[in-house]
Amino acid sequence: MSQRLKLEIKALNAIGGQDLVILVSDTLAPPKAAEEWLGEGAHGLLARGAAAERFKGKALSGLTLLAPDGAGYERLIAVGVGPESERGTLDFAKLGGAIAGRLGHGRSADVILALPEGPLGPEHAAEIALGMRLRSYVFDEYKTKSKKPEEAEPIAVTLRLPDPSIGKKAFKAAEAIAAGVELARNLVNEPPNVLFPEEFADRAAKLEKLGVEVEILDEKQLKKIGMRALLAVGQGSRRESRVAIMRWNGAKGSVQPVAFVGKGVTFDTGGISLKPGAGMEDMKGDMAGAACVVGLMHTLAARKARVNAIGIIGLVENMPDGNAQRPGDIVTSLSGQTIEIINTDAEGRLVLADVLWYTQEQFKPQFMINLATLTGAILVALAQEHAGLFSNSDELAVRLSAAGEATGETVWRMPLGKAYDKMIDSKFADMKNAAGRHGGSITAAQFLQRHVNDTPWVHLDIAGTGMSSPNSETNRSWGSGWGVRLLDRLVAEHYEG
Repeated sequence: MSQRLKLEIKALNAIGGQDLVILVSDTLAPPKAAEEWLGEGAHGLLARGAAAERFKGKALSGLTLLAPDGAGYERLIAVGVGPESERGTLDFAKLGGAIAGRLGHGRSADVILALPEGPLGPEHAAEIALGMRLRSYVFDEYKTKSKKPEEAEPIAVTLRLPDPSIGKKAFKAAEAIAAGVELARNLVNEPPNVLFPEEFADRAAKLEKLGVEVEILDEKQLKKIGMRALLAVGQGSRRESRVAIMRWNGAKGSVQPVAFVGKGVTFDTGGISLKPGAGMEDMKGDMAGAACVVGLMHTLAARKARVNAIGIIGLVENMPDGNAQRPGDIVTSLSGQTIEIINTDAEGRLVLADVLWYTQEQFKPQFMINLATLTGAILVALAQEHAGLFSNSDELAVRLSAAGEATGETVWRMPLGKAYDKMIDSKFADMKNAAGRHGGSITAAQFLQRHVNDTPWVHLDIAGTGMSSPNSETNRSWGSGWGVRLLDRLVAEHYEG
């Protein structure tokens, strides 16, 4: 992984980068804070360039012009923020991504963080910095061919504020969020021969450097605990399964923790119910839920969140050797309920069933939120625009929906009900792990709900958002790191003491 930008924050003085970036409204008026740096003739140049390119200052649009002689910079880059009347709906992280996208292969840039109508608040300035950093992420760990000289070094970007000291706390939090998202993206992007369950667990253990307590359960311990459903998924692999438990104790006094559970199938062949070969390489991303949980725990610890949080991930590899589970097998989950295996490719719910039961029994959390690339059916329902949300708690669902709107990591609530639950009844066991094509995402959620008691719970199906999601202003990576920002916002707004 590499960063194409190197960010620092300074006051409005001695601007001298290769590029000068300003924010302009629909009136093409630049911020007052930029006036003395624009140089003679810049206003006319901006007006002529805007007319020639039909640039209207629309939010997130951009215009790049050669600077006038003697300006002290080489290019003037104007990025639109739209009319002042729409400023309340402007996504400042996306604005940061749009700015980063306009820099191209420049060497250095000064970005004046001020709106045309006045100073930019520290939280919005920090959001712009977050968006710039997320947009600049590149996963090139395994590229061996030499890069072009202009791409070898990151662009040195100086963010200019009237008083940088005011925004230090907000910028520090933004850095923690960016680092968590980047960690999640790294994990999803890694090849499956590198990131198998044991290696994934080892990487989770590195959070100890931030003060996170980490416990790794191996197969011997999992058998003793009784996680038979989880172990059944990995029994066809030469790689041993693992469960990683991460604890961040940031709250004062004795406060119930909040819990986040992630599906971590480091590679999913489908098992005996083998997937088609086309596109199977994408199944290295079937651990995006677990990646999000690790990234979130990193963020909470890095910004010293005042919350007690538990992150638990079930790590397995689903392979089709002679020891693999078969359709028709019956396994007993940690809850004591029996499960008939109809399709070995419906494996993620088996992993989550045991880990969810363990979490509620061991930690008695305020709530549990699990994330999983669980069903292709959620893509049929929601495409890649929203993650599917299933919940037994209206309050938690509403709070998550609001956090999704605030961060751009949007969710859409899907139904649960007795009629759907009946569809997973089995002739031979307490339930079956697959109920056919119709309502596939819902019946998968009903399966999980049978392993949740009265604890407030949310299941997020992120099959459409966690990997191979469309490019956006803040993401050009195959692994998106989806969910870190969403859940951090939820914690920050509702669960910190």
